[in-house]
Amino acid sequence: MTGKILCKTGADLVNATDPELVKFIGEIYYGLFRGGKIRQCGLGGRRSQFTIFPHMVKKLNTGLHMIIIMFLCVAISFSLVSFGFCILNAIKVPYRAIKGPAGVCIWNFIAGGFLVLAVTSFMAAVKLHHLTERIASFRENVFQFVVLEERFEDSFWLCVASATAHAVNLLLVAISEIHFPKIKTKTEEANVTAEDIMY
Repeated sequence: MTGKILCKTGADLVNATDPELVKFIGEIYYGLFRGGKIRQCGLGGRRSQFTIFPHMVKKLNTGLHMIIIMFLCVAISFSLVSFGFCILNAIKVPYRAIKGPAGVCIWNFIAGGFLVLAVTSFMAAVKLHHLTERIASFRENVFQFVVLEERFEDSFWLCVASATAHAVNLLLVAISEIHFPKIKTKTEEANVTAEDIMY
């Protein structure tokens, strides 16, 4: 996540108007394990960094944070299992078992499901639990920060793309299982007579 934060206390102290507010707008960035912020309270930027574990464990919803990490780990492990069985099916003839096409569907469904759960949980932590605001206010006794803008970054969209790839893989395996009727062409029987052989 990246975002812009406004030092509300500093802006209120000097009664800043729109052109002066730029001096009070800082930046914040964070992920599941660490992050940092540039605090702008009118006297220039002050950079600080933090780690989620152990610094912010008491400030954040730790249960939700651990569930997101657990969902991602389970999704990665099932994705690797699915990849392994796909390679096995490419090398050997697939058969109708947990290793065949049905197995690939199961492993992709489980991995994609856990990825969707992880993405949804992270979005809930950001939007419903005001995660960016909590992180921006971490260890701030005097200044109060307001979140102006939040953006999901590449790692979030990579998880969304991975869940989409699992869904597409499920669709392709399902399409490959459809047995289309074979088109039969009529063959004409050759009637060979003695006259045909003469020519």
